[in-house]
Amino acid sequence: MNANAKILNIDLTQKTHSIEILPAEIYRKYPGGSALGMYLMSRDMKPGIDPLSADNMLIFSVSPLTGIPISGQSRMCVTTKSPLTGTAGDSQVGGFIPAHIKGNGYDSIVFRGKSEKPVYVYIDKEKVEIRDAVNVWGKTTGETEDIIVSELGETKIESSIIGPAGENMVSYASIMHMRCRANGRNGVGAVMGSKNLKALAVKKQPPVKAMDPVGMKELTINVKERIAANAVMVDTAENGTAGVVDFHAAEGFLPSYNWTRGAMEGSEKITGATITKTILKERDTCFGCAIRCKPVVSIEGKADPEYGGPEYETLATFGSYCGNSDLGDLCEANQLCNMYGLDTISCGATIAFAMECFEKGLLTIDDTDGIELKFGNSKAFAPLIRKIAYKEKGIGELLALGSAKASQKIGRGSEAFAITCKGQELPAHMVQMKPNLAVNYAVNCFGADHQSSEHDPALMAADDSNDWIWVNQLEKFEKCDAYGVLDENKAKFALATQKYYSMLDTLCLCQFAWGPAWQLYGPSDLIKFCKYAVDWDVTIEELQLVGERRINMMRLFNAREGFTRAQDTLPDRMFIAIPDGPNAGTGISKEDFADALEAYYRFAGWDEKTGNPTPETIKRLGLEWI
Repeated sequence: MNANAKILNIDLTQKTHSIEILPAEIYRKYPGGSALGMYLMSRDMKPGIDPLSADNMLIFSVSPLTGIPISGQSRMCVTTKSPLTGTAGDSQVGGFIPAHIKGNGYDSIVFRGKSEKPVYVYIDKEKVEIRDAVNVWGKTTGETEDIIVSELGETKIESSIIGPAGENMVSYASIMHMRCRANGRNGVGAVMGSKNLKALAVKKQPPVKAMDPVGMKELTINVKERIAANAVMVDTAENGTAGVVDFHAAEGFLPSYNWTRGAMEGSEKITGATITKTILKERDTCFGCAIRCKPVVSIEGKADPEYGGPEYETLATFGSYCGNSDLGDLCEANQLCNMYGLDTISCGATIAFAMECFEKGLLTIDDTDGIELKFGNSKAFAPLIRKIAYKEKGIGELLALGSAKASQKIGRGSEAFAITCKGQELPAHMVQMKPNLAVNYAVNCFGADHQSSEHDPALMAADDSNDWIWVNQLEKFEKCDAYGVLDENKAKFALATQKYYSMLDTLCLCQFAWGPAWQLYGPSDLIKFCKYAVDWDVTIEELQLVGERRINMMRLFNAREGFTRAQDTLPDRMFIAIPDGPNAGTGISKEDFADALEAYYRFAGWDEKTGNPTPETIKRLGLEWI
């Protein structure tokens, strides 16, 4: 790959835009997505800025591979300083806008400053317009999309939009695409709102062409056979990510009642199989993807198909976290979060936190504006989500902070009920089942993230007879036959797969299609894709280096903001064994976690006292300039 990167810089304060060309030697080191965003932010942004000030940068990045029709390539990363965590913020989304940003000729769109009044930006190749958005300020994401399309008189538009939650700078506000795809984590929507930027709209363009179309055809021609031969892909195509509910519930590892249990009564009512049989209307997909994992559900008066349907994380956070098995109310909560622009993980988890506070007497009916916040009361979702989105005085304003900061306000021991890492709510994968994630959750630069490394079952399934298991192409790992095992092998697995997933977030590739274990394509296929798509002769080692460099850039960014290894912690509930169910007694100890964390630091080349990259690691990765 010898291409330059084209960066569109938009100054919202001055209402101007300009083009920057990054030379090929820089783009090769930071080839798109999260790494490119971190390069620009580390280069241009001063330390210590307020995430909601005009000084913060908001960066939309794709990659050299984006827009070339093949499953799993149409993703985009938003990079900023997170208002939720104070760390380097990173948020991924799929759909169609990534392919069309690339089709318009841009590798990154960088927003700086703040507009005096609400605006949106429209891009049609070289034409870049900063347009008035006063008439859509306060509108939901769907209403805004309809008005922008009508105003432009152009139906061939893709857009990223904030709802009222972003406008009101809720700490976990999201940026919504197609009304149902979210740049959800890290509060990126709040940063967009702080800039008075309502939307980014781009005109659709023809697909990007591969350098070697014949080679690309070889990779894509047998995609149906690949899906049919992979049991996980078959289930993903049939039940989407919601199928994980079935698996975790059956094994007793479905986080329930704010992480106090691994099972919920009535969980069979919210499984992927139940959704497929009862309310699924169709499955949607992203640009060029054959997997079709996106749910579209319909429930009269509860869920409009235009807002998609709940993914696994939403089913858990608004379902088992809250002790709720009412699928209708759950789907309504998902739709409201998409309309108002709220991250469903943080929103559902924060409500679960509030429910425990209510049941323990730390919040009263007066504190909750008359809403009875008991586990299982799903009727509380709709009024509470609206209060949060509009930061209504009282319970809305409190929970808009997220559970970590809300617990600091409440005090009286409520801090133990906030299940967060670095201030961000945990996704619905229990470390008692997947101890590798204990290490990854703790060290990950923007808080717990289930999509920053491969999960432990890949090691449990690893077998040479299964040619769809590719994880051992990265490094050689010992097979693990039991849940709850945390040792140096898992620490090595955490780091190696974290590098790989970090590289996927840089090349803007979907982990469901391109991960190193059970997915549609594996590492050897990715090497071919890089060659056929952009004539990039690459090795696994170089790809891993790309991912490692991005991780270390984020770590260095956090270090300058005052973060150390002291923040690489887990909530105490992660060290309580599963109390009941088929795997009762399974868990990890604080001692094993501490040992694995030390092993991770050694493997990563980080100082074991500070948790930061050593000078030798910085030099090896070419990051001395930071």
